[in-house]
Amino acid sequence: MEFNLADLFEAVAAEVPDRECLAWGDRSWTYGEIDARTNSLANWLSAKGLGSHAPRSELKGWESGQDHVALYLYNCNEYLEGMVGAFKARCAPFNVNYRYVEEELLYLLRDSGARVVVFHSEFADRIAAIRQELPGLEHLLQVDDGTGTGLLPGAVWYEDALASSSPAPSTAGRSPDDLYILYTGGTTGMPKGVLWRQNDILFGAMMPAALRGQTPDSPDRFVEAARMGGLRTLPVPPFMHGAAHWVALSTLLGGGTVVIQRETRTLDPDDIWSTIAQHKAQVLLLVGDAFARPLLDQLAEEEYDTSSLMIIASGGAILNETLKREFMDRLGNVMVLDALGSSEAGVQGASTSAGGNVVSGTFLRDENAIILNEDLTGILEPGSDGIGWLAQRGHVPLGYLGDPAKSEATYPVIDGVRYAVPGDRARLVDESTYELLGRDSVTINSGGEKIFAEEVESALKHHPNVFDAVVAGRPSERWGSEVVAVVQLRDGTEIDEKELSTEAAKHIARYKLPKHYVFVDRVVRGPNGKADYRWARAQVEKTSSG
Repeated sequence: MEFNLADLFEAVAAEVPDRECLAWGDRSWTYGEIDARTNSLANWLSAKGLGSHAPRSELKGWESGQDHVALYLYNCNEYLEGMVGAFKARCAPFNVNYRYVEEELLYLLRDSGARVVVFHSEFADRIAAIRQELPGLEHLLQVDDGTGTGLLPGAVWYEDALASSSPAPSTAGRSPDDLYILYTGGTTGMPKGVLWRQNDILFGAMMPAALRGQTPDSPDRFVEAARMGGLRTLPVPPFMHGAAHWVALSTLLGGGTVVIQRETRTLDPDDIWSTIAQHKAQVLLLVGDAFARPLLDQLAEEEYDTSSLMIIASGGAILNETLKREFMDRLGNVMVLDALGSSEAGVQGASTSAGGNVVSGTFLRDENAIILNEDLTGILEPGSDGIGWLAQRGHVPLGYLGDPAKSEATYPVIDGVRYAVPGDRARLVDESTYELLGRDSVTINSGGEKIFAEEVESALKHHPNVFDAVVAGRPSERWGSEVVAVVQLRDGTEIDEKELSTEAAKHIARYKLPKHYVFVDRVVRGPNGKADYRWARAQVEKTSSG
């Protein structure tokens, strides 16, 4: 059986209407309240003539037959309401990076063909600046964020829209083919909208924890799991990051509670630990070392009640081995999990550290995660020493919105099977395990050897004085390209390049060591914690090879 996300949420809400669904600061909403609010939003959208206009069977993989709703928001209840409400109306919501400048925002809204944008008042000026260049953007829903910004001309207050609309269940005839759209981060190229069928993203990334690894044959299985009680999860990254809203929606479809920290504009470690204590969060989602290091530093400064915490998960970036061990040492029986996945492939594997045993770099693979050979003609079998392409089969996306060439390149058909190949390089260890090497687009070819940026970055961050590091390549007459590390030291510390290389050499081969270091006050990352490699290359280009 195939599923629609809105139908599943409604089934869960009907079973546990009085259970806490969302908690944010001192406010909370039950499943019944969120169900009614999302009904109102869905009915408002439907009343504007928005929804689905062409069946999936009539469309190519890179085409959409639905209206698109842009979510231009910090983390808040309205973000998740926007997703669920749009799904109920058979519209397709998508994520907007709130750090984009006007030119980037204009590109995204044009590329997506958005007809609706739900936005925080803080962003009203940016919307106003490009509004005339977006004739297809017909409806503006403004969320009051406490900044005192007035209503943008032509916009409607979000709460007024809900109040003017019926909270009765939406009557839109939904389908498992209805779209879920996730825009890539654009840190190595222009953002692209990945089109998923809702049934595929459910199995690919949003299955509730109680049902993971299973193949539910009825909505009743979700209702039964919800009845038993779900997890209380705190996704710290912005909901505009796929991993964050994947965890949030997985929690809601399992009858759990999504917790939101008070401070959603910046990373505030004290606020996060205080939120865990207040709301008894059981699962904490981070994005790599950029989130983990400040949180651990705060734990060293102050004590918090972390007794409810069972799992610390990192999505979108792998946690350094040293930081994993520090989490376990400080928090006792907590499990530390690296979840590997991408916008283009969903979740592809996990690496679990627990009970003092730290695992780093290798992943237990999902049954549909495989390694394709170099020329994408077949599958690498266990025992092969070769490096290949990490790929996913089964529940994979349809393609990239409006881009047939890139869709066909990323989703090749091999021996009649369609694969997602987002660009990660990996080595098969055995039938159930693979070693992740890194994204091919940031691989450095030096002296005929491929060096993966992520493994060099991880090696550098083992030194206690390194707060953050990102690696890029620089042209070299001798090596073709050479590794350069951009490093941010911990406040009040110093280190010389030789000492840093000595530490890194304990973890990677010497030919992978940086040939040069650039020290900066702050390593620039996206709000989702991922490295900004375009920025890193710009820092490296300011230097000259020796």
